[in-house]
Amino acid sequence: MLTSRPIVVSLATFICLLVLLVIRDGHFFASTPFNDTPRPKRPSDGYRHDVELVVASTKKEDTSWIQKYLPDCLIFIHASRFAWHNDDPDYDALPTLRNFRISHLQEAGYANLRCVWVVGCPAEIRPVEDEGHAGDGAPSAKGVFRQAWHELMIPEAPVPEVVAVSCCSQFGVTRETIRSRPVEDYIRFRDWLLRTPLEDSLSGRVLEFSWHIIFGKEAVHCPSAQECYCKTFGICDSACSKGACDGRYTLPPYSTLPDGWPLVGWEHEERNFTGPLD
Repeated sequence: MLTSRPIVVSLATFICLLVLLVIRDGHFFASTPFNDTPRPKRPSDGYRHDVELVVASTKKEDTSWIQKYLPDCLIFIHASRFAWHNDDPDYDALPTLRNFRISHLQEAGYANLRCVWVVGCPAEIRPVEDEGHAGDGAPSAKGVFRQAWHELMIPEAPVPEVVAVSCCSQFGVTRETIRSRPVEDYIRFRDWLLRTPLEDSLSGRVLEFSWHIIFGKEAVHCPSAQECYCKTFGICDSACSKGACDGRYTLPPYSTLPDGWPLVGWEHEERNFTGPLD
């Protein structure tokens, strides 16, 4: 799947669908992955637009456009709009994207789309202590992380004592941050994905807790919830503890949302969902 693809796209398509936010001098560009050149188009609603949304397609389609038009800012996000891990009261990715502050991403270089600490922070993996750990008798990401680190990173790179970041592989990153690493690094990441004997669930978890390090953050990247919500989403008036803010996120009872969500809850009760559905 990955051998003939541009490297950044190879990594993206392995983990999740790629959503690209392109900042281009205050113009709105009507483009698809298959246009040779994005062309400015006047918005029909009379408003000034400076963000373009482009959704990558399936692995069988030509993605060479990303090699020519790597945008200023990229967001990696899962395909499903509603998912248990989305940092929103309704587990809805739409307001997350609408509220995401590009200015913060441009300043930070990398920004997680999840601020709440539950699942991932403040200390998810201790690579040395956890080596060989098996959860429920099966290999776990904690148990394989140390070995994977030596294979992913340069051998001389010291293994972190603790690795932590709020899950779940949804983040923004700038072009400059991506290009701050040599192309050889991305080739190594790609080849590791191709050759590792680990199950996809394990290799995916290893990368889930490596992206923030790959893109320049400390191994423990757990900003306070208050700081994160304010800088990342402009939500600055909530009452917060160190790892959560009131009314923002509750860990659901199951990892699969019930049929009928967001209109219907787990007990088949009607929910007062007021957001758009299309």
